Amino acid sequence: MIAGLILAGGQGRRMGGADKALLALAGRPLIAHVAARLAPQVGCLAISANGDAARFADLGCPVLPDAPGHRGEGPLAGVLAGLEWAEAQGADLLVTASCDTPFLPDDLVARLVAAGAPAMAASQGRQHPTAALWPVAHRAALTELFASGERRMRVALAGAAEVAFDVRPDPFANINTPDDLVAAEARMRA
Repeated sequence: MIAGLILAGGQGRRMGGADKALLALAGRPLIAHVAARLAPQVGCLAISANGDAARFADLGCPVLPDAPGHRGEGPLAGVLAGLEWAEAQGADLLVTASCDTPFLPDDLVARLVAAGAPAMAASQGRQHPTAALWPVAHRAALTELFASGERRMRVALAGAAEVAFDVRPDPFANINTPDDLVAAEARMRA
């Protein structure tokens, strides 16, 4: 079984501190768009987020906070919590995606799995380490890496297969600024 995890722990600094996961796009929260694309591709789905879990109640997914002492330490802390949860679900693999990527490919998981784990998506000449496939068996090694002070996703995915999704428009376009949200609205209407 493959588990899925939506990374929703960012601080939304470029959005004025707004909870990006809950920003409305075409009348629905960003995270709802990501969940709708990722859920059919995985056996179970959870959300990595700190704070009040009730804000995601409408999605019907478990909300995984970072482990104590890891809160606010970036997406790798969320991946570690997700790997622990995935193992408890009986999953061998965990696919992650960011809450601000509402146009994820419908074949993301299949293509990452075909490349072998670990793997990460790439598009338009850029790597997307938050859109990645993680072997649950690597949890101990990632925990050690995290304990050493490393927080960068690219370092955690060193040696991972890179899967190119070179289509236009970019399926990994993310919503970081108010202008990005306006562009995403226009893309949804088109």
